[in-house]
Amino acid sequence: MIHSLYFSESGQIQQLHDQPSIRTAISGKKGLLWINISNPQADEIQDILSNLFNFHPLSIEDCQSVGYQPPKVDDFGDYIFLIMHAVHPGEDFRDMETSELNIYLGENFLVTVHQEENLTAINSLIQRIHRDNRVYQFGSDFLCHALLDTVVDEYFPILDEMELEIDQLEDNVLETPKPETLERILALKHGVMALRRIIAPQREVINKLSRDEFPQIDKQSQIYFRDIYDHLVRIQDMSETIRDLVSSALEIYLSSTSLKLNNVMKALTIVSTIFLPITFLAGVYGMNFRFMPELTWKFGYPMVWIISLLIIAVMLLFFRKRGWF
Repeated sequence: MIHSLYFSESGQIQQLHDQPSIRTAISGKKGLLWINISNPQADEIQDILSNLFNFHPLSIEDCQSVGYQPPKVDDFGDYIFLIMHAVHPGEDFRDMETSELNIYLGENFLVTVHQEENLTAINSLIQRIHRDNRVYQFGSDFLCHALLDTVVDEYFPILDEMELEIDQLEDNVLETPKPETLERILALKHGVMALRRIIAPQREVINKLSRDEFPQIDKQSQIYFRDIYDHLVRIQDMSETIRDLVSSALEIYLSSTSLKLNNVMKALTIVSTIFLPITFLAGVYGMNFRFMPELTWKFGYPMVWIISLLIIAVMLLFFRKRGWF
């Protein structure tokens, strides 16, 4: 699906629906053109990216790829090509999947390509455009900044959810270290690692946009890209903190389960040790020898019980003094 917006120098917003009008907007060198292609088909890729803009085949191949591609920036002279990853706000971090966002940034155009039908960052930017005309009045680089800023800001709710989860886990891991708690810890760990795998290369991409000399980005816009870079640094720091807390929670869980197992083994050992001498007495008097004086003594049976109880009392007192229970 192709959605085209043309921003004229007078501030008017027009929707372009045919290729001739889009071609005119591209060649006019005035105003700003934004083309958003969602869930692209082969003919749309050929018509827009190849025929109209004549983008490099390698970048078009990246747009058509459905596998994971790390964030990157490529300079093709007249335009730069970006690969970024967006998240979906409100999505559970356990099922978190990122959406690849391909961006072409030229002097007077911005082309975005993504496989999702409705990408939250794109929809948010469209709504913002109708509220604030400054988003497109400062050129294609500022429009690209607004889009990337929206993409990056959507990571914060995911991190807030992770922090809330780790706070709950820290309480549960000591009180009730159950297998369900371990599953939640591992799910959080996988979510953090997936987030860190994306944040680190995206930070490097934004760092290049804010410092390198790309003709599509002027000096004034680089300041805004540095602001996005600062957000990514903060996100990475928060993810590292959460990762350390998850590792600590996992260690506490393993220590708690080991302590619980040790207490069980201690109780079983004490019981086994107490019954060891009693079992010995039962074994001795269970032998079928004919001449055993205690077997014919009328007080033999109660005496065995008295001795057994005395042994139990002495051993319990001994264990108590040693602090074993």
